Amino acid sequence: MKLLKCPICGADFSLIDKTLKCENNHCFDFAKEGYVNLLLSGKSGDDRGDNKEMARSRRDFLNSGYYAVLADAVGECVKKYTAEGDSVLDICCGEGYYTDYLSKRFQRDYYGFDISKNMVRLAGKRKCEASFFVANISSIPVKSSSVKLAFHLFAPFHAAEFGRILADDGVLVTAVPGKNHLYGLKSVLYNTPYTNDEKPPKADGLTLIDKVRVKSEVTLNGQQDINALFQMTPYYYHTPSEGMSRLEALDTLTTEIEFILYIYKKA
Repeated sequence: MKLLKCPICGADFSLIDKTLKCENNHCFDFAKEGYVNLLLSGKSGDDRGDNKEMARSRRDFLNSGYYAVLADAVGECVKKYTAEGDSVLDICCGEGYYTDYLSKRFQRDYYGFDISKNMVRLAGKRKCEASFFVANISSIPVKSSSVKLAFHLFAPFHAAEFGRILADDGVLVTAVPGKNHLYGLKSVLYNTPYTNDEKPPKADGLTLIDKVRVKSEVTLNGQQDINALFQMTPYYYHTPSEGMSRLEALDTLTTEIEFILYIYKKA
């Protein structure tokens, strides 16, 4: 837990039994699943982000390996830009799939956080070599200039905080949908499917140093996996009823997956 700082006063933590305690006596207890809640706004993260059902659905979908090509691509970045023991932070880690995947392949000091306690609870249950915590992306309880590599996959972008936590020689790996990402899914949902613009996020204070394209095709078998993928997308919130009916009638779905990794360093 050497990267973490107290979200109240910013002081360093000491680990005492199953509690993080700072010099000003602010204490945060670990849950039985092994994570710690460092979210200050609101009483808990239970009502933030995905609910329990959606969290489990996402976990089961990713565990099936449909996005393993993306995990491999992030792994190549970990291999290229870090060394054994360096700090790696999974920003908006969800249920911990990517950190779990990487921790089995590279010996690093892994951390992951999400605003959803439902997600982080599942991440903690993975029992991988990583420290998971609940926190807000706009105020990350991580020491300044302490992270060698942070990765950030399909989540809100906060350039100021990302730049603050990165080490001077650190990098940020962020993913956006490629041009044809999930075009097969969109062809079912919409009468006029569209491609993605691949626009990088606004990254003030960061310098783009590389761009990596990742492409593959997946076939989903059964409504459980199809619906899990659907729930992971923004289309879940604004799809017409006729499109949803077409999707619900499918037993299999084949679709392109395509990701763009943008890699940044401090400006």
